[in-house]
Amino acid sequence: MAASPSLLTLSAPCAVAVIGAGVSGLACAHELAKKGLSVSLFDKARGPGGRMSSKRRPQATLDLGAQAFTVRDPRFAQAVKEWQLAGCAALWPANRYQASSSGWQTHNDDQLRYAGAPRMSAITRHMAEALSSLPHTTLAFETPIAAFEKTSDGWQLIDQHGATYGPFAAVVVSAPPPQAYALVADWDDALAAACKDKPQRGCWAGWAIFASPLPPIEGVVPNWHTVETGHEALRLATRNSSKPGREQQPESISLLAQLAWSDTNIELASDVAAQQLLSAFTALFPNGTALPELIDLGAHRWRYAQPAEAGQQSYLYSEQGLALCGDSFRGSRVEDAWLSGFELAHALLARSVQ
Repeated sequence: MAASPSLLTLSAPCAVAVIGAGVSGLACAHELAKKGLSVSLFDKARGPGGRMSSKRRPQATLDLGAQAFTVRDPRFAQAVKEWQLAGCAALWPANRYQASSSGWQTHNDDQLRYAGAPRMSAITRHMAEALSSLPHTTLAFETPIAAFEKTSDGWQLIDQHGATYGPFAAVVVSAPPPQAYALVADWDDALAAACKDKPQRGCWAGWAIFASPLPPIEGVVPNWHTVETGHEALRLATRNSSKPGREQQPESISLLAQLAWSDTNIELASDVAAQQLLSAFTALFPNGTALPELIDLGAHRWRYAQPAEAGQQSYLYSEQGLALCGDSFRGSRVEDAWLSGFELAHALLARSVQ
């Protein structure tokens, strides 16, 4: 979105607010802070993560959003290399399968895949720690921002309890478009329209933890890692205990639902959704196969799991100092989310030196 650089100048120690501590918001905040800007990051959750959050249960840790990620862009490759050196990401050479009525077939595509170590949220926690180590940065968790207010000094942010933060010269919103819309609708018609143009798909993500390893399947390697399925309800099952740093935890499976099934059943009670996903997983095994004793079962509802279609722009910004980024704009992969925030930060910085 074109804008006049004279209407917004970002230079140290200019204050910028970033809403959302997922990969996109963290990447944007870090790039701005590296250039000396004062950055305040806000998130409604207890910690960073977004759809890279992990679920901790007494018996195991499970990834309920992104299960792994690939690398294509050299800028993202450099970030992943740094995560590997920091020990929060590692290669995950997954044994991948596809299950259908004709059985299980290998489904490897020669793409290198990485996972967070020892859980996916280790990456976003590392990003948050790196951000907090930079001068003039503030991270505020459990702080849901409910509204904006424009003053002569800049933007004020108002949380759900009425507390105010600011002023800020610019505000970056990395939340899903329906949530971003509620914040920008009163202030920028173009950004509001962009949010409306990006419908979201919901998704159920279940988990099952077993007391002992799953039974073998003829023709399938015993340590299979992930299986895609054409089942009406279940899209993907992943063995969390196969991931880096989790080898000692009991058999624990993430169960990601089909988007169409999730759309139809998004208002199910979580225990009902979990049981239906477990039934779909059980159906992948030969008739009569008894699964091990189940020690934990549950499900999490993602109301805004991914965009209904790929975006055409990596980010958007306006001359008023409001900006949008996230995987809803560039694409649904982890790499897309990171690049959206990274590219927005550099676009904003480039405006400040014109």
